[in-house]
Amino acid sequence: MSDRNLLLLLSGLACLAMFGFMTLGVRAPWGFVLPFRGEKLVALILVALAVSTSTVLFQTISFNRILTPAVMGFDALYLLLLTLAVYGLGGIGFTALSPVAVFAITSGVLVLAALALFGTLLGQARADLLRMILTGIIFGVLFRSITAFLQRMIDPNEFAVIQVNAFARFNTIETDILILAAPITLVALMLSWRMRRRLDVISLGPATATSLGERPKQGQMQALALTAVLVSVSTAFVGPVVFLGLLVVSLAHAIRPTPYHAVLLPVAGLISVITLVGGQAVLERVLGLNTPLSVVIDLIGGCVFLILVLKGTRT
Repeated sequence: MSDRNLLLLLSGLACLAMFGFMTLGVRAPWGFVLPFRGEKLVALILVALAVSTSTVLFQTISFNRILTPAVMGFDALYLLLLTLAVYGLGGIGFTALSPVAVFAITSGVLVLAALALFGTLLGQARADLLRMILTGIIFGVLFRSITAFLQRMIDPNEFAVIQVNAFARFNTIETDILILAAPITLVALMLSWRMRRRLDVISLGPATATSLGERPKQGQMQALALTAVLVSVSTAFVGPVVFLGLLVVSLAHAIRPTPYHAVLLPVAGLISVITLVGGQAVLERVLGLNTPLSVVIDLIGGCVFLILVLKGTRT
């Protein structure tokens, strides 16, 4: 199947998933249903594209198809920030905060943490990359340990507030946050698309990229900044989805094994939209929300992660 036909097929499936999400099980007047479900649909699409694009960018500049920002500890940092806020302000104080303020502070801290944590990608030697990977994993364990310690000291009622916000929330979307998150995400996505040809060159390695006229350190820094913005905004918006990026990008590589980001980015994005929108439609309209979508995605994505790790150890 050609790239064009594949994109058309995935686009058709994505449109089918969106149509099903908007129309299945409608019992209220359309004047209420369309704006209500439309906001959720826009949020799902933005998160899907942000997660898939950030994962492709991160894997390109890290030269590793197993690593993702979430695997490197982004979800652990988000949970630590959430726990610190509830521990310091209390459950009532945290819920009284403006959702826009919480989103702005959380996304800002996550962006700064991403740039600080992954800044060693600018190193000239591959050892710097390995040190970055090890540092990210260690910090992830540290964040989870501190979070677990604080959660044991929190009142059970306040702990329930953490539990509610610890998983990705696709059922309730704050309109004010959506208005703020949408333009930031769209600008980052457009800048990522403009880098598609540079990413093809950067993925060849620093020496080859330099010989072809590319400045790999500058390109890596720009891709890293875009990754930080996309991951931080999507995580602060709906919460952490640990293995979504790994799942959809691995499927994209399996369906279309290509080094060209002009194909990989839209394929991964469409698969991510199909997964999130279609999965949410099935869970809401068919299964009655018995299981959160993020739990199902993390379960399947975790299995894919183990398969990739075991496959790598055997080759």
